[in-house]
This record gives sequence, C-alpha cells and structure tokens, in this order.
Amino acid sequence: MRRAPANFPVAAARRAAATLALLVGVAGAAVLPDDRADVFYSDYRGGGMDITGESVLVRKKFSEQFAVEGNYFVDKVSGASVDVLSNASVIRDERKQKSLSVEFIHDKTQYNLSYTQSAERDYISNTTHFSLSQDMFGDLTTVTLGFTDTRDKVGENDGTAFQPRVVWLGHATSRSYEAGISQILTKNLIAGATLEVITDQGYLANPYRSIRYLDPTNALGYSLASQVYPNTHTSTAVEGRIKYYLPWRAAASASYRYYSDTWGIRGNTVELDYTHPISNVWILEGRVRYYEQNQANFYADLYPFANAFNFEARDRNLAASTNQTIGLKATYAFLPDGWRVFKRGTVTADLSHVQFKYSDFRDIKDYKLPAFRPGTEPLYQYGANIYQIYLSMFY
Repeated sequence: MRRAPANFPVAAARRAAATLALLVGVAGAAVLPDDRADVFYSDYRGGGMDITGESVLVRKKFSEQFAVEGNYFVDKVSGASVDVLSNASVIRDERKQKSLSVEFIHDKTQYNLSYTQSAERDYISNTTHFSLSQDMFGDLTTVTLGFTDTRDKVGENDGTAFQPRVVWLGHATSRSYEAGISQILTKNLIAGATLEVITDQGYLANPYRSIRYLDPTNALGYSLASQVYPNTHTSTAVEGRIKYYLPWRAAASASYRYYSDTWGIRGNTVELDYTHPISNVWILEGRVRYYEQNQANFYADLYPFANAFNFEARDRNLAASTNQTIGLKATYAFLPDGWRVFKRGTVTADLSHVQFKYSDFRDIKDYKLPAFRPGTEPLYQYGANIYQIYLSMFY
C-alpha cells in the first residue's frame, strides 16, 4: 500500500490519482477536445523510492456533444522511504488503475461522469466523479461544480518473504466537494479560483510506518510502536490563478494555494509558469513551485514514552516541511500533413527536480548510539527527479 502527501509530485496517493482535481481553465464556449490516443511513461527516483508508470489513453467523440475516454495505468514501486525503513519494511508492489469517463454538452453546459478502479495487493480503491461546467455572461465566465466519492479497502502484507498474505485492516471513505470560477478580464488576462473540501473517514493510518518512543532498555535508546490516527479528517483548499497572454504568443501564469485541515496542518503553495511556442512546431514550458507546511497536531519524531497520547504518528508526510520544484517541458509537433487516420501528432518530454527538507523529522536509518542519542540525529532531506515522456496522436 502506498500513501502520499498532498504535495507529493507522483500520482501514487491514496486516491491513486482517481480523485479528479477541479482545474480552472480558459473560459469560453463549451467544446469537446479532439479525439486522441496517448502513450505515457514516467520515472520517479528519490527518497529511497523508485516508481515507474506506464499508461495508455484513448479518447473518442461520437458527436460534437458526446465523448468517451478510457485510461489504463500501471505503476511499479520498489524500495522504501526512510520512515518505512525504520520499521524494516521494503516495498515491491504494482498498482493497476482503470478509468472510464463520459462527457456530454448541452447548450452551454458540459457534464462529466467518470469511474476509476485502482488495485494493488494490499489496497483497493473505487472512485466516482461527477462535475458540470456552465458558461455564462457571453462566455466570459465559467462556473464549475464537482463531487467525488472514493471507497477504499486497506490492508497490510504480513511480511512473509514468499507468497506474502494480506491482512485486511479496514475501510476508508472520502468525499470531495469542488467549486470553481474562471473569468476573462481582458483579451489577454484570465483569472480563476477554486475551492475544494474533502472529508475522510475510516482507517486513515499507514500500517507500514511506526512511531518511536524513548526506551532506555533498548540498545537503540528507543522502541517502535504502531501509529494511531483519528478516524475522521476534513481538509479545505483554496486556490487563485491568473494567466496572461503575451504579445509574442507566449503566456505566463501564477497561482497561490492555501490548505488547512482538522489535523492542524496548514500549507502554502506558490507556482509560476511560462509557456513559449516556437514556429508552430515547438512549445517550451518552465515552472517553479514552492510548498511549505507545519506539522500535524499529533505528530512527533520522538515520543517521551509508550502510549503518551491518544493519537500518535511519525509519518513524514505529517511533519513540518518545505519543498521546491523546478521543471522543464518541451512538446514537438510532427506529422504536419497528417498520416493515414491521424491528423497530427505530438511528443512531450517533462523533467522535474524536487528538493524536500524537514524541520522536525530525523533520519534514524544510519545514525545510532553512541554517536547519536535519540532526538539528535540529522534532520532528513532528499532530492527527487521525475521524468515523463508521452506520445499523443490526434485523429
């Protein structure tokens, strides 16, 4: 089972990329995208984790009002993050995700309904999503509403080296309510805002991570114990975005996102993007992103004794941290005259580097007594590289 924080750059989160985020796009009359077929590959390396992903997507319009899209995605993970290694557990797993969505346009309203099923050995997730977008005021304003329902079954491998068995621990449910608005302010300037509220309930902990507490009877100076999470969690995120089209056909955008939840975490994200086309053949993009958050109320790197509090966690995703991302993307358009059934094609390469730093989570894997007393180990930090490449054929 894999869980990831909200700021994690890889789509291996508990909703397994099935929760469709409400994105504020360009306002305008509702038009279905072109038919296309995509082949996608991604590679993530950092923090002791290697994750590769492969995906195939096919989209088909049956009329100017109705379209269907199918997607099949497989990712494989090996290794383990530093907080999982503290519990002597190494992950080797594969996740398979299937999704089907339909879109329908009636007058100035666009409807979207999708279903996603994601499965790995110890985690099964089923997600249903519905959204609608309404153009108004001469197509200068677009209002979007969405709802997502996710139902998960959570388990844990029993640690058997050969043919491991899964011990099922419980269920979790999640409901997301989304609202957004985008507005064309001038011929060159678009602004938008989104609001998302998510409620989680059920088994929300990660069984592969442990807390640690001071224990003078242990040669390490501490002992490990299971995490204990609340059974409910509500989070709220608000994001504002502006996009300005420059005279030389380029575009610059900026966004700010504020996140808060009932576990005490507050997060801030700032992102800047720039897009530059060259000769109708190349599109070059660059982005920088900064994220920061404080720790959860019940998080601690080291507890004073066993069962110190009702809720206890040492998941680095709940620790105080910052990360900075820099990314470059290049898209090349080929087949200008088409080929057989295809009207055109594009190939895209995307490279990102993320640097993570933690201010209250310590690296205990290689730092032991007597050189380091519990609680004095170095603060953890690491870098990750993300490579993505995909081919799109439009027909």
